[in-house]
Amino acid sequence: MKNIILFMKRHYKIISLLVIAGITMLSFYHLRSSSERDKEILKTLRMLLLQGHYQPVELDDTFSARLWKDFLDELDPAKHYFIQSDIEEFSRYKTRLDDEIMMGNLFFFDQVYERFLTRIKETESLNDELLSQKLNISTPDSLNTDYEHKDFPKDLAERKERWIKELKMRYLSHLYNAEEEDEEKAKDDSTYVALPEDELRDKAFEDTRKEMENLFDRIDEQTRNDWLSYYFNSFATEFGPHTIYMPPKVKKRFDISMSGKLEGIGARLQKEGAYTKVVSLISGGPAWRGGELEAGDIILKVAQGDELPVDIVGMRLDDAIELIKGKKGTEVRLTLKKVDGSIKTISIIRDVVELEETFVKSSVIQTGYYKFGLINLPQFYIDFNEKNYRNSYTDMKLEVERLKSEGVGGLVIDLRNNGGGSLKTAVEIAGMFIDEGPVVQVRYRGEKVSIHEDEESGYMWNGPLVILVNEFSASASEIFTAAMQDYHRAIIIGSKQTFGKGTVQNIIPLDRYSYGGVDMGFLKLTIQKFYRINGGSTQLKGVVPDIVLPDRYAYMDVGERDEKYPMEWDKIEPAKYTPLKSLDNIKTSLLYNSKKRINDKDYFQLIDEQARWLKKMNEEEYVYLDYDHYKRSLEEKEEMNKKFDELEEYDNELEIKSPQYEISLIEKDSILKDKRENWHKNLRKDPYLEEAIHVLEDWSKKGQVVGEK
Repeated sequence: MKNIILFMKRHYKIISLLVIAGITMLSFYHLRSSSERDKEILKTLRMLLLQGHYQPVELDDTFSARLWKDFLDELDPAKHYFIQSDIEEFSRYKTRLDDEIMMGNLFFFDQVYERFLTRIKETESLNDELLSQKLNISTPDSLNTDYEHKDFPKDLAERKERWIKELKMRYLSHLYNAEEEDEEKAKDDSTYVALPEDELRDKAFEDTRKEMENLFDRIDEQTRNDWLSYYFNSFATEFGPHTIYMPPKVKKRFDISMSGKLEGIGARLQKEGAYTKVVSLISGGPAWRGGELEAGDIILKVAQGDELPVDIVGMRLDDAIELIKGKKGTEVRLTLKKVDGSIKTISIIRDVVELEETFVKSSVIQTGYYKFGLINLPQFYIDFNEKNYRNSYTDMKLEVERLKSEGVGGLVIDLRNNGGGSLKTAVEIAGMFIDEGPVVQVRYRGEKVSIHEDEESGYMWNGPLVILVNEFSASASEIFTAAMQDYHRAIIIGSKQTFGKGTVQNIIPLDRYSYGGVDMGFLKLTIQKFYRINGGSTQLKGVVPDIVLPDRYAYMDVGERDEKYPMEWDKIEPAKYTPLKSLDNIKTSLLYNSKKRINDKDYFQLIDEQARWLKKMNEEEYVYLDYDHYKRSLEEKEEMNKKFDELEEYDNELEIKSPQYEISLIEKDSILKDKRENWHKNLRKDPYLEEAIHVLEDWSKKGQVVGEK
């Protein structure tokens, strides 16, 4: 998720104190070896986490046991390498890691690391031995892929048994893909002669062997510092899911500057156990344009063009990202486990995700007598380093003025998949739709609550307003949406709740504390919590829309509440504000009409059915390891999915076009024209936008505007 970017002139107190303390502590320290550097990183992390984190965790035996388990799971997430005797040997550290950290020692890591290297070499030899002969994929068998809840193998024999199953699963995947490709070639070329089954199997087996060779080659390339960064990050994330240690090379890939460009496929990824999961897509990026990759997909393999795919299950997230990203114009093929449980390989041509597509954009929607404006805000962007650079507030202000000049009678602001951004611009944008008053409450650890207010009186827009959100609307999106809801200023439409991230992070360079001239990496540290003006936190609970629509992710584990060790929900005293009355007078009627439309629409019932199906498929833990059952299982899922194909064919029949100012730009810019046509095409398949427009129609018929208190 995007971090909330701080714009504060008065609140550097805590971090400044830490900087002074760190410089004092280390002013006579000179880093002379990697061992000293590693210990210094650990000490610095400890100091920052304990003194600067909003809600620090006590370093005790409970903490130690948690860190002990999390690090082993992070190092060997699929439980491929260590065996139970290793775990038992490591267990003597289970309640001692808190003491080690306080002393600045790394004895636990050193022992685990040395054993890990030994087990890797053993497994590589085992892999070579097993792939020197054919694998039996005819005998009924299965593999439990719920690695998180598995125990480590009890001994070397059980590890071998598990490894055989892992190899079979990869072999089956290659064989199924080879058959699919062969069938596609036959369809496309009537002269093509299909390969015999034994040749397909030989090809699949060879692909499996090469895939595993590549796996161990990549592991061999990892240095001690690479593995140590796992330990440091495990330590940091014990304090919460958004507090993260980043070694220098990861920081370079982290959180691309809001004034920069992202080259690749345009997707945000996160680690989930042994898997790499798609969190969201970047608006306008190649993955977004292709329409085949979606949030919730698990990426199993990555291939460069026609090269062999690389299995990334169990791979470090930053290494997986290295494989997925690439130069503009190059092809990457992703083998996915879709949210419906099916396996699918897709092709994406990498491109530069231009900032233009993360900026505000708008459309005009004509429906009978009424004309409405739609504003899409992908993120709350700002660049503090460029004073005159565009930001989401000034862009939003300009877009509203343009739509007003076209005579729109209502606005829809689309914040779906908006992961947040600038707190400052979220407050400023909220001020466009209220007269004046508080927007959000913010609290540092141990300090009084501060209130961020809209200090400009008057409305930029006082007409009907609908806000669209979903499970991936987070942080600044939730601040803005919550303020509009608390002021009774807008109708909120979306999934059962927003993401639920109610914390603020800052990124701190650790080498700030050292004169050793060595880059020690960065800490993304949780330093604030924010609250609605009604006193409630958005943490965990997010914002619950006024109108909840069926959603395909409704039963899936997404959101802050499903992260590891999230901070709890709480509440504080409400700020002094006065909700508007104008919407209250008609809200009951608006919600009643909306609920009736939703209940009468078969489309939404089908979405709910699909959501339940996706939940069921996502909970499947076993993979068949004989080819007949494996293939039949995938075909059954594909057949079931055909039932939901009509969801992709939906047409809301809305008349959607670009605003007047953009038409002349489109005539001169064919790329912009293609982007807008693609966007409008997707909007016409959008039932949620359709319902937002119906709500605006009902609201407009009532003739109500805000202003009455």
